[in-house]
Amino acid sequence: MATLTKTLAQQYMKKSKSYWCKPSRSVLNLLISENFNINNSQYHQFQSRKTLILDSASSECVKLQRLSDSDSGIIEVNLNRPAARNALGTDLLRGLKHTFEAISEDSSANVAMICSSVPKVFCAGADLKERRQMIPSEIHFFVNSLRSTFSFLEALPIPTIAVIEGAALGGGLEMALACDLRICGEDALLGLPETGLAIIPGAGGTQRLPRLVGNSIAKDLIFTGRKVGGREALSLGLVNYCVPAGAAQSKALEIAREINQKGPIAIRVAKKAITQGLETDMASALELEEECYIETLHTNDRLEGLAAFAEKRKPQYTGT
Repeated sequence: MATLTKTLAQQYMKKSKSYWCKPSRSVLNLLISENFNINNSQYHQFQSRKTLILDSASSECVKLQRLSDSDSGIIEVNLNRPAARNALGTDLLRGLKHTFEAISEDSSANVAMICSSVPKVFCAGADLKERRQMIPSEIHFFVNSLRSTFSFLEALPIPTIAVIEGAALGGGLEMALACDLRICGEDALLGLPETGLAIIPGAGGTQRLPRLVGNSIAKDLIFTGRKVGGREALSLGLVNYCVPAGAAQSKALEIAREINQKGPIAIRVAKKAITQGLETDMASALELEEECYIETLHTNDRLEGLAAFAEKRKPQYTGT
């Protein structure tokens, strides 16, 4: 991930030379958060000879909580930027990147829930106030970073659940699309309104949405920028569950607990088999399934599952 981000930053530096201006503070903060070192000759292109001191501090806009006791293995990621309705600015993006990387390195994690601490909103999309201060090359760099972060989320080896109460628009919906499951309240509002701003969804929306709901429905939603409520989202296949307003969190936790009780190795290889199998032909996909099945054969968890079944008790899986 760090290599990818550095490459994006290098692209930004290269493409920004023609503007001959210092990058905005928001983009500098993003470069800072990615530990990207700008040398003196490069920074001179932005009319400054000073060297930046880079800081990789995480964001206060994203909180990671590991549940305990019987829920050990479940992780909650909470978006917490109430003043901006969880709009995707550089600080929130930095927090998401660091949090997803932490989850990827946590061998005890079995399932992650992406939630919001802000009432009646999941994520309102791009921070347009911040965006207006950016030049085109800065926007390009930011959206590329957002896209790579959502791809990192999608590639996490454990199941991920988007918990949607209220608005999930633009980049907010694109983040939810990168999750494995989506659960919303009836008062949820989902949409990709970018064409109304004369742009397109740029963080995976044009690719993940048609793969989820089909080509025709995706074109309808993207071309018109139409927003749909929770019940329509369920009928379109955009979400897995639609529950009464305010109940999405409890439903997501119910599903997370069901997943958490299963063999963690089996869950990881099942996700791998499904995700990678969809990207290839059936014969190759079946070969992949066989390889994934073999990964589960020589595990202590498989033996524990058989023993628990024979003894009519709940299995105690260890992920080994």
